[in-house]
Amino acid sequence: MPALILKKPKALAGLLLVAVMVLLALLAPWIAPYDPLALDPAVSNQAPSAQFWLGTDFFGRDVLSRMIWGARPSLLIGFSSVAIGCLIGAAIGLAAGYFRGWVDTVLMRPVDVLLSFPIVVLALALVAALGPSLLNLILTISLLFVPRFARVVRAEAMALRELDYIDAARVAGQTPVVIIMRHVLPNALAQIIVTCTVFMANAILVEAGLSFLGVGVTPPEPSWGNMLAEGRNNILGAPWLTTFPGVMLTLTLIGFNLLGDALRDILDPRLRGLQA
Repeated sequence: MPALILKKPKALAGLLLVAVMVLLALLAPWIAPYDPLALDPAVSNQAPSAQFWLGTDFFGRDVLSRMIWGARPSLLIGFSSVAIGCLIGAAIGLAAGYFRGWVDTVLMRPVDVLLSFPIVVLALALVAALGPSLLNLILTISLLFVPRFARVVRAEAMALRELDYIDAARVAGQTPVVIIMRHVLPNALAQIIVTCTVFMANAILVEAGLSFLGVGVTPPEPSWGNMLAEGRNNILGAPWLTTFPGVMLTLTLIGFNLLGDALRDILDPRLRGLQA
């Protein structure tokens, strides 16, 4: 697969953008030029300059440093929530798709209920009930993606259970659990990986939206969402306060979407070679 990624410009672009954002988050303590929480009213609302490359905010905090540190909660929440949502949702989807019948009904009806709520409304309700904190954000966004993973994996399991090699495994006396773990899950992994990549972008966007609304990452801790919220009232007088965090958020979303789209092309034999 690495060789196929290198041959696809779309995959390379997505991988490069994601890698840059991950490196910024990991190396933030060493590459950020200033303390992202340090207040200096003497230099508040300064435009980009040689001293402050991306300017300063109303409290005199360096925008570049806060933007670099803001990658940490966004990526941490994105990776953690997608991982948890994938584990729970994939387990539900595999069981519902393979066993069908009453198992499918019992497992998927709560999933349908969760899917009926708009994602932002449900996120706001959960965060309001649990309280704004990093752990609660991860749990909330994880719950949002459990039904979506369950639906995707259920569809894959329903298709795979009808194939001949699954029938052969049943005839050979293998138990349903063994069949699911040895035959169904490995063949559904490609779709699960692609879904994880695409949902990473969605999770980061949800976190940014919640932080923008004031129920996500709590100020003064920086995140791209609350940086956008802090700068929205002075968007004409100090456009750098919203422009640069917005560009970072946009590039991150584009990177994950490009990577997910390219992985779909690479991992699906029916699409391989049809797109650049």
